[in-house]
Amino acid sequence: MTDELELLRQADPVRSDEGPWRDRPLTARAEHRLAALTSADAPSSPPAHAPERASRPARRPRAARPRRTRRLLIGATAASAAAIAALTLTFSGVGTAPAAASPTALVVQPDAPALPLDEVARRAEAYARALHDAPKPHRGSHLQSWYLSMETGPDAQPPVTIPEERITRWNPDGSGSELVVATDPRHPGRPVINDADGEWRTVNDGKVLHRRTYPPGTRLDDPATGDGTLPARPPADPDELRSYLSTFYSGAGTETQPLLMALSSFLQEWTPGPRESAALVRMLSRTKDLRPAGQVIDRLGRRGQAYAYRGTDASGGSMDGTLQLVILHPETGRLLGMETTLTKDVPDFKIKAGDVLSYEAWMP
Repeated sequence: MTDELELLRQADPVRSDEGPWRDRPLTARAEHRLAALTSADAPSSPPAHAPERASRPARRPRAARPRRTRRLLIGATAASAAAIAALTLTFSGVGTAPAAASPTALVVQPDAPALPLDEVARRAEAYARALHDAPKPHRGSHLQSWYLSMETGPDAQPPVTIPEERITRWNPDGSGSELVVATDPRHPGRPVINDADGEWRTVNDGKVLHRRTYPPGTRLDDPATGDGTLPARPPADPDELRSYLSTFYSGAGTETQPLLMALSSFLQEWTPGPRESAALVRMLSRTKDLRPAGQVIDRLGRRGQAYAYRGTDASGGSMDGTLQLVILHPETGRLLGMETTLTKDVPDFKIKAGDVLSYEAWMP
């Protein structure tokens, strides 16, 4: 069995003096996550990007029950930070067969040409210039995600996929709302698997997992650093945008792998406007190892151009053996989604080459 300490040693190093993970007192949310990793009772994780100042009701003690150790991979950003946590999971809920199969990797269409990133950047810049009243970026996101959940051990079951739709909105006065729904648009109407209170269970399609509104003053911090006041908007200049993204993830200012991790975190906090999307594509066009893959149809049926980054030992080890795709709208440059797949077998977790570890699809 793979040594868990070795998995941590292979993780991307994070500097102690910069970014949202720098050394400082733990917030309420950080304490919750630390408890989730170290507790023998495996408490549930809060929804991503929940406000750290918001109070949460205490859970009632739960009766002991037989357990099997499982591992949950929560998507590309968490994977690079070695967030593979031991969870206690059992199956419960509706009896109908859930939509649990992992999404198949996106397939490049052989009869469509691959566009260079520079060409998509040129189109996106022209599109943004042509808009006289272009939408401005707003803080918040609309995300459909599929994350692979897995277990290890002699009685390990095949991995399953946890699909969720998440809508987050934050206003200039710090008020906002969050909504998380269990749904898989690939299988409308079918039950899906959800992780709740440390249990795998099947729930009906469209079940609301989390709904909350927050009063003014709840969230005024900078999403990148966790300090200060909310910035007016992300930069619309490629160089300034990359510098801004480097505050989300150490190394994003110089290396492609951390940049993609920072980009995922950024898009879970902000929805860019056309000018910012054009700057984003121009920034990506200047990376040295993001290659055109061709045209694809994404998980939501949208046509896009895919660009591939292959993780290697030189990327720090944590994403070795992975292939990441960035999917862009070919005319506007809007980032449609990001996919991470394995390029080699991982027998300990019953993962095979070609399995999709995570897919994130962003919507307006």
